[in-house]
Amino acid sequence: MIPTEDASARKREIEEKLKQEQETLSFIRENLEKSDQLTKSMVSILSSFESRLMQLENSIIPVHKQTENLQRLQENVDKTLSCMDHVISYYHVAKDTDKIIREGPTGRLDEYLACIAKIQKAVEYFQDNNPDSPELNTVKARFEKGKELLEAEFRNLLNRYSKPVPPILILDAIGVDEELEVQDDGVMEHLPQAVLQDIICIAGWLVDYGHNQDFMTIYFQIRSNQLDRSIKGLKDHFRKNSASSGILYSPAVQTKRKDTPTKKAPKRPGKDDVLDIEIDSYIHCISAFVKLAQSEYTLLTEIIPEHHQKKTFDSLIQEALDNLMLEGENIVSAARRAIMRHDYSAVLTIFPILKHLKMTKPEFDATLQGTAASTKNKLPTLITSMETIGAKALEEFADSIKNDPDKEYNMPKDGTVHELTSNAILFLQQLLDFHETAGAMLASQVLGDTYNIPLDPRETSSTSSSTSEFNKRLLSTYICKVLGNLQLNLLSKSKVYEDSALSAIFLHNNYNYILKSLEKSDLIQLVTVTQKKAESSYKELIEQQIQTYQRSWVKVTEHLTDRNMPVFQPGTKLKDKERQVIKDKFKGFNDGLEELCKVQKGWAIPDKEQRDFIRQAQKRVVSDAYRAFLQRCANISFTKNPEKYHKYRPEEVEEMIEKLFDTSA
Repeated sequence: MIPTEDASARKREIEEKLKQEQETLSFIRENLEKSDQLTKSMVSILSSFESRLMQLENSIIPVHKQTENLQRLQENVDKTLSCMDHVISYYHVAKDTDKIIREGPTGRLDEYLACIAKIQKAVEYFQDNNPDSPELNTVKARFEKGKELLEAEFRNLLNRYSKPVPPILILDAIGVDEELEVQDDGVMEHLPQAVLQDIICIAGWLVDYGHNQDFMTIYFQIRSNQLDRSIKGLKDHFRKNSASSGILYSPAVQTKRKDTPTKKAPKRPGKDDVLDIEIDSYIHCISAFVKLAQSEYTLLTEIIPEHHQKKTFDSLIQEALDNLMLEGENIVSAARRAIMRHDYSAVLTIFPILKHLKMTKPEFDATLQGTAASTKNKLPTLITSMETIGAKALEEFADSIKNDPDKEYNMPKDGTVHELTSNAILFLQQLLDFHETAGAMLASQVLGDTYNIPLDPRETSSTSSSTSEFNKRLLSTYICKVLGNLQLNLLSKSKVYEDSALSAIFLHNNYNYILKSLEKSDLIQLVTVTQKKAESSYKELIEQQIQTYQRSWVKVTEHLTDRNMPVFQPGTKLKDKERQVIKDKFKGFNDGLEELCKVQKGWAIPDKEQRDFIRQAQKRVVSDAYRAFLQRCANISFTKNPEKYHKYRPEEVEEMIEKLFDTSA
């Protein structure tokens, strides 16, 4: 049973908690009432705000719409005013641009083009909107004036800044070593860069907006004149410098090709230094034309529209090209006239030029690619003319060697080398220096039939090696023909001499000169292409003439033989008749020796080796016979005055023979 005190305390505690809970409940009720009141107030406020917003919206929306309409109306007014200003500006274009158009584009091209653009827009406006207005005619006239002045500026800039290329720059360009890749392929600057840009700009405008092609004619006329002047300037410069320096084929033109002489060509008969300078000048000008034309085309592509470039370039190069071709034809004509005068050495002027033209032709053709057929055919036509006249000269030269007349007054009195021989060999040596050119020249005229050369299909194919071999055989046959004609003519000429010994010396000298010349100049290698035994054949001919000459001494040495020599015993006295035989032998020998030495001392054998060989052989034959004769007569008393008959000691005889063929002795 719970004590009473504890129950009372528990009851008080419960009552206390109950009281606290009642107080809390009462607080909550009060707060809920306050919250309800606040909610009702907020709802009332929001309802009032919503009502006011609706009233505001109903008031603002009409104002906003009215404002938008006003803004749209303002924009339309602004646009209308702007359009009006723009249209009005077209009516003032003529006046506003008058000063700039009249003063021209010089020095202010950009400003001028902007001015022209305004005029062009005005023209387009009036054409579209008011084609009958007088303003259209005004701006049209102003546009045409502007275009005319732009064309004039184009002409003026080209005229003012287009200058001939200095000769030294051209020589540098044509002297470019093809093996050095660092070279810029000879591109030359013809116009200052700023000027070029203005010219390009004007040309572009004239094409795009001016619909004008007349400037292309202006361009090629001016540049054509400068191209021609550049080449003429080089020609004048080269003539002056060549005349003072004596330069022949300049390293600037000679490139390393197998047809290029590795040694200076021997002088040709009747060489004319002035003509050589003209030839060298022409060769340089051909190379210069190619380089300058290439450079002109590079420049032209920056200025002239692509579909007009080839035609304009064709027109641009015509004057310079025609002048070069005319000069080449003049050289051909001069050679033709010389050949008619039987001056066949004139063909030698053709060889270096023809060689260079053919060497340059691939680059020439590439440069003229796209030009008219008549333009591209000019160089091949000139080459054909040169090959034709050259082949004609070669053929007539061979005939002239065969038919050169046997004139007694023209024969060397000392039996030395005939002028015909030296000239013929000199001519052939020139062919050696241009052997491929000469071979192709002969082949171009189909001279194979003339020389009865079998045409091997392998040699007439298009391959360069077989063609070269055929041309080489053709030239070899031609050289052999000339040498054969020369040999026949020399044989005929030798008969002019009354003395057969002198005739033999003459033939010996000429044959020996031919053989030595062939060997020294490497002509022998060309000859042996078709005549394998040519060298041995000449040696046999030379030996035959030496033997013929030696027979001239028989009339001297025949007195030293045993023929008619008396037979006697030692101590036996000779009869008068027998003594006379011995006297006659001595006298015959002495007289014959003196006569031959006197005559033959005036003859000539220019080749020291041959001269010494013939002397030694003759000394040996005569001296041996003379010594044997003296030995047979040593113990014979055939005269009281032996010194009268025994005039010469063997050593003296040898000395006399040693002086043969020596006009200075």
